[in-house]
Amino acid sequence: MRWAFLFPGQGSQYVGMGADLYGRSGVARRVYDEAAEVLGWDVRELSFRGPEEALRRTEHTQPAVFVHSVAVWRILEEQGLSPEVVAGHSLGEYTALVAAGCLSFKDGLELVALRGRLMQEAGERRPGKMAAVIGLADEEVERLCGETDGEVVAANFNAPGQVVVSGETDAVDRLAERAKREGARRIVFLKVSGAFHSPLMGEVGAALEHAIRAASWEEARVLVIPNITARPTQDPEELKKCLVAQLIGPVQWTRTLYALKEMEVEGALELGPGHVLQGLVRRTLPGFKVSGVDVWEDLERLEGI
Repeated sequence: MRWAFLFPGQGSQYVGMGADLYGRSGVARRVYDEAAEVLGWDVRELSFRGPEEALRRTEHTQPAVFVHSVAVWRILEEQGLSPEVVAGHSLGEYTALVAAGCLSFKDGLELVALRGRLMQEAGERRPGKMAAVIGLADEEVERLCGETDGEVVAANFNAPGQVVVSGETDAVDRLAERAKREGARRIVFLKVSGAFHSPLMGEVGAALEHAIRAASWEEARVLVIPNITARPTQDPEELKKCLVAQLIGPVQWTRTLYALKEMEVEGALELGPGHVLQGLVRRTLPGFKVSGVDVWEDLERLEGI
């Protein structure tokens, strides 16, 4: 089959993730052990045993999710399963770039660790929040952002009828109240430490861009669909620009999934903790073949797909 590999972002983490993979796969053990050396803190202990409060900190969450996803990808690679195209949601775009051969695991992990620290710091200096608006069209949410006092933007276009907004705390609260009055079915406030994918992250952009450009890049071996453009590419220069831009720009996930369909990919696999992306695929592309690998049992189930 012609597979797309999809990599999740922050919010998919849970205490215990990766523990069974570490216990049953030499490849996964090597990934986690190398990660602990690179990071200088024990991502194994935090991922496998928590505590949850520490795992939820952005500076810890992002490397932990990244490492789990890379471990799953390496296991599939060892089993001979490779993608035609890769994409990742927000943080997951870094994992996708490693899977595509653009970045080494070490360089990718160092960038993710820096990104997590910078985003944590930015969230502490300029507090903000994020909320999923469910039941309104993209255009309606964008209009509400423009009409709301304060800094608030559409940050994640996750699926038809599901847009995440991000910005100053009061502005997001005002938009949420108005969205409910105008017909939104539900508002879900996200458990994140800042206003990601919004101008509130802008102050850390220069430091992240410098690190992204200083890393060693190769041309992608497979197509990558960046969050910002949702246009497949293998060009490392374009991918660098997109990676820099997504810090303050929106994740175009709905368009990313439509791009997969246009490429006639036969199925998608979510690699990493949770099943958020599988749900978004089913909502956006009804009938599209989708599955995921999070725990060892998922690998055994894949044999029948």
